[in-house]
Amino acid sequence: MTGKHEINSDGSIAGMGVRDYVRVARLYWRSIAVVTVLVTALVTLWAALQPRTYAAESSALVLTVGSDSVNTLLTGDALAKSKIKNYESIAESRLIADQVIAAVGLNTTADALLPSVSVNVPVDTAEIRITATSPDPLMAQRVADAWVTELAKRVQLLESSVTAGQPTPPALPVGLVPLDKAALPTAPISPNIRLALLFGAVGGLLLAYAAALLRHHLDRRLRSSTEIERLFDVPVIGTLPYDPDISGVLKVLGTERHKLTQAGERNRAFVEALRALRTNLKFLDVDHRPRIILVTSPMTSDGKSTVASNLAVTMAATGEPVVVVDGDLRRPRIAGAFNLVPGVGVTNVLSGQAQLVDVIQAPTVLSNLSIVGSGPTPPNPSELLGTNAMKQLLSTLAAGATVLIDAPPLLPVTDAAVLSSAADGVIVVARAGQTTRDEFERSLRALQKVQAPVLGAIFNCVPTKGVDSYAYYGAYTASPEAATSGSAGRGVEGDRRRTEEDGAETRDRFPKESRKAS
Repeated sequence: MTGKHEINSDGSIAGMGVRDYVRVARLYWRSIAVVTVLVTALVTLWAALQPRTYAAESSALVLTVGSDSVNTLLTGDALAKSKIKNYESIAESRLIADQVIAAVGLNTTADALLPSVSVNVPVDTAEIRITATSPDPLMAQRVADAWVTELAKRVQLLESSVTAGQPTPPALPVGLVPLDKAALPTAPISPNIRLALLFGAVGGLLLAYAAALLRHHLDRRLRSSTEIERLFDVPVIGTLPYDPDISGVLKVLGTERHKLTQAGERNRAFVEALRALRTNLKFLDVDHRPRIILVTSPMTSDGKSTVASNLAVTMAATGEPVVVVDGDLRRPRIAGAFNLVPGVGVTNVLSGQAQLVDVIQAPTVLSNLSIVGSGPTPPNPSELLGTNAMKQLLSTLAAGATVLIDAPPLLPVTDAAVLSSAADGVIVVARAGQTTRDEFERSLRALQKVQAPVLGAIFNCVPTKGVDSYAYYGAYTASPEAATSGSAGRGVEGDRRRTEEDGAETRDRFPKESRKAS
């Protein structure tokens, strides 16, 4: 039961490839889309509700006055660039903020105003830029212009005082000259709805995909047949699609009540999948083909009875004699599925109340298909199924036919594990999207404890749409000439007709009168 891939302690596959990540996205794309849209809408709404902020920018330039010689120009440019750093510090001071408050008439403090004003000096230039922000665009414009004006006054006063203290005036006087006034802002700089929309979409997508990965990690249900093979190294010998006509309630195709010719195309994929399963069973062990096959599942409602019944009809349709034994002595369903006499079967034979030929029944649709019901419910089903009499009963039936046993589920009771000792092989039915990894693993361990040979698994009720859906490529029909030449009909009914023509000698393993209930 050890998988081909490294398995973590929690049963998950160690490491995920690109295909696994793509599969998660395809599997949960609806929830990913919903979460992404929701997060994007919330972020955008939050941004739209934020107060609008406008920004206005004003600038000034440091100039030196001197001769037109090259040396003087170079010296003046270097002097202006060195002075601008000092002016940047002055522009960020509370002194300028107080002067702007007085000039504009603001009702605030320098400490409250300074965070709304930024001073920037472009690299390797003598320019200084003042950017003021405010909920009022006009106020932002006035503050930016006033800041440059007051800064120019302070620089002029500072340079004048420095010059007055020197014995001779400097060769290159320096001054701060305001440039163009700030433009009135027409659009807010925040909130940025487009940026919020982008961040919301990206963040929502990442959050949604992370939630999908977590959900996928915590989801223990089996989703694909390859998952069974990778985790448990058990071959999947059949994959059956979900069929609403069959999967909900136990029904058997090919019986008088549910003929394929009446169901039409709706059941064609299910029937073709059964035929593929029938073929796989024939090639499991060609030299020692199993004659007694036990069909079980981890839990109830996995579809084991439906699989066993319809597989028996499909096998019998080729002319092969098949006997279905209802080994579920607690909740028998086989007799009711074939519309046969209930209350007679296995327990009658094991208790000595009847002979085997007295309890064998046959549906009228296929003469080489026989049914042995469970009989009256006993007080000790497990002990009764483990007797030598039960093994002898199955051996007798297997002498002339392939025996399919519909056994109880493995986990609720031990009946199936006990009965598996009398079978040549066990088939475990897992239902897609319902059977969990833990349930399937515990079922295999239960069979391993009694050394039961596991032939493989059947993955039942596989969705026909979406990720890991059942792939059905349509019918490969006969040519019109063959269709009009008297060939057999479609589906199980057609197989039955071919049986009547080519396999009549194989039907009389059990006399008809012995199949009828006493």
